[in-house]
Amino acid sequence: MAAATQTRYRVGGMDCASCAAKIDTAVRRMPGVEDVSVSVTAGTMTVRHDETSNLVAIEKKVVGLGYSVAPLAGKAAPSAAEHQHDDHDHQCKGDHDHSHDHSGHDHSAHDHADHHADHKHAEKEITGLHGHDHAPTNGPWWASKKGRLTILSGGALVAAYAIGHLVPSIASYAFIVAMLVGLVPIARRAVMAALAGTPFSIEMLMTIAAIGAVIINAGEEAATVVFLFLVGELLEGVAAGKARASIQSLATLVPKTALVEESGQTREVQADSLKVGAVILIRPGDRIAADGVIVEGESAIDEAPVTGESTPVRKGIDAKVFAGTINTDAVLRVKVTAAAADNTIARVVKLVEEAQESKAPTERFIDRFSRYYTPGVVAVAALVAVTPPLVAGASWMEWVYKGLAILLIGCPCALVISTPAAIAAALSAGARNGLLLKGGAVLETMGKVTMVAFDKTGTLTEGKPKVTDVAGFAFTEAQVLSRAAALENGSSHPLALAILERAKADRLPVPPAAEAKALPGKGVSGRVGGESLSLLSPQAAREIEAFSSEQEAQIVALNDDGKSVSVLVVESRIAGLIAMRDEPRADARAGIEALRAAGISAVMLTGDNARTAAAIAKGLGIEPRAQLLPEDKQRIVRELQAQKQIVAKVGDGINDAPALAAADVGIAMGGGTDVALETADAAALHGRVTDVANMVVLSRTTMSNIHQNITMALGLKAVFLVTTVVGITGLWPAILADTGATVLVTANAMRLLGWKGARS
Repeated sequence: MAAATQTRYRVGGMDCASCAAKIDTAVRRMPGVEDVSVSVTAGTMTVRHDETSNLVAIEKKVVGLGYSVAPLAGKAAPSAAEHQHDDHDHQCKGDHDHSHDHSGHDHSAHDHADHHADHKHAEKEITGLHGHDHAPTNGPWWASKKGRLTILSGGALVAAYAIGHLVPSIASYAFIVAMLVGLVPIARRAVMAALAGTPFSIEMLMTIAAIGAVIINAGEEAATVVFLFLVGELLEGVAAGKARASIQSLATLVPKTALVEESGQTREVQADSLKVGAVILIRPGDRIAADGVIVEGESAIDEAPVTGESTPVRKGIDAKVFAGTINTDAVLRVKVTAAAADNTIARVVKLVEEAQESKAPTERFIDRFSRYYTPGVVAVAALVAVTPPLVAGASWMEWVYKGLAILLIGCPCALVISTPAAIAAALSAGARNGLLLKGGAVLETMGKVTMVAFDKTGTLTEGKPKVTDVAGFAFTEAQVLSRAAALENGSSHPLALAILERAKADRLPVPPAAEAKALPGKGVSGRVGGESLSLLSPQAAREIEAFSSEQEAQIVALNDDGKSVSVLVVESRIAGLIAMRDEPRADARAGIEALRAAGISAVMLTGDNARTAAAIAKGLGIEPRAQLLPEDKQRIVRELQAQKQIVAKVGDGINDAPALAAADVGIAMGGGTDVALETADAAALHGRVTDVANMVVLSRTTMSNIHQNITMALGLKAVFLVTTVVGITGLWPAILADTGATVLVTANAMRLLGWKGARS
């Protein structure tokens, strides 16, 4: 039995970092809880706990703070049946989206029903407590709880002004009532947060300031301040909703239904019910409903919705296709390879949500800073309020008023949201451009990288050989290629596939071969149209007939370029040769030059032979290290780190996993293998080399945005702190400064949602 398990929850009602901090503090103090990760933007919480932990009590604690909470399950409504997870759920690697993770935490159906009754009861108890109701606004803002509360508070404030104008004698009471409309929910949550271990919450500062204002007969200001505070929270909610919607909109790319073929019949089913192995029919113009491989047909696939790639990609039998992409011009039959919960888009959305729970170093610093900053503000405000009257006999009313204004200026809202808002927007923008970064720490480190170590095969190169040269000695080039293709027809060897692909591209006839057989270590032989043919290695061909000096020189030159040479022999005479090589990706050189322009060096690590590595590296202008085992790649990464380099390792296979894990940032190229994706910190889903430079640019842009946000938040506070103590500004400008700073910071962070990397 596992000592620790993880349970993920969807948490409704948070949109700023102080909410996350309150939940984190409260849940962390619960028995059996080992770790808590809360993502404001994803609206999720992951709790790592042991079997002694009471999940019902944890949920009640969160609900008590004024947030809604529900276990994240793969299916819709939670029920006792959910506890019997199907086999597929258990196979789903790293998927914690079960209603509960049950090692050592068994409910009977009866307990489960009690749990949900308690959950509903706890939710009912807390209805109407959403003063700092941080639910991201999904529908129109006025339909949300916080929207309604803000409108109610504004209406009460207008009514108080009207009553005060008509009956001046009860004006002060009218403003107190108007203030209480907004303040009661805020104060209730302040008390709950204090009981849960967060005494210096933003709500508490607000409550003290508003009550203090009433005591010194500034009821009008108190009511206005509460209303402005609610407006600020509403704006934060709208911004957080936009950030969340930008990544969740990816999920809407997958169509709701699919056409399944069974025994020659097609029927429409829900896309999320598709089983692995099912065959679906994709008509021209349809969105593909699941990840899969093409089993019949050939068509151009528009992958722009998923990868941002503008040019449709032509795909045929055995090619992989992704959910959410569009079939443009022919009917396809696709065999499903991943259930809805595991398709490319679902994985991207889930990884981004989990990434948003992982804090960047800057964000952790701001969290620690605000933990001391808020009590410090309370202490300074108290000193400003009492010191001048006690020491110099100054007016109590004047200085208490100034103290309350400082309390409001000190609200750390803008400061604590400055980093997570920017990181959430950047992670979302990255995902929409095919750059998947698993958390703020990865995003922050990426901008500091000084050296990128690339794998060769499948990373800098396409990962499959292509015919580069055809030479005919006794035949034309077309005849050489046609006869070679006839011998290789039906073979699945990468070099054979390269020859067949080139013959198809050149529209050459591929006649049937008889008596075709493999010659181990030498090549293949057979008969085509009465001729005896062999396609051999140069060494095997020499045993049949010697090459001329020109032919030998040609083979040496091709080998020096890192190309594999096959020689065609017809009736024991050398007829021609075909050279093949795994060619660099179209954007490989541009990608390395983009890194160089950003001040970053690059090196190529490969298990291939030194000659091939040198030939590819020369064309790309990069230093090669060849004939490496997986542990050698890891060792080189460690050596580079010992030289004070910050290393990013880019690879696509199992042999790259040790080096990906050792690097400061591991980047999986393209879809990569599952092992590479699990081990890596980031993934370039398009498989473009230029995307590594794009990740660096995104990181640097984000860090610049964060620094702007912190400067704005602290700068505005500093200005208003001075003007308040001097007596130029009062309570209203103080709260406007805080709300204004929050809005500015959030708006600045949201600019990152529109980020688009450089296209190669």
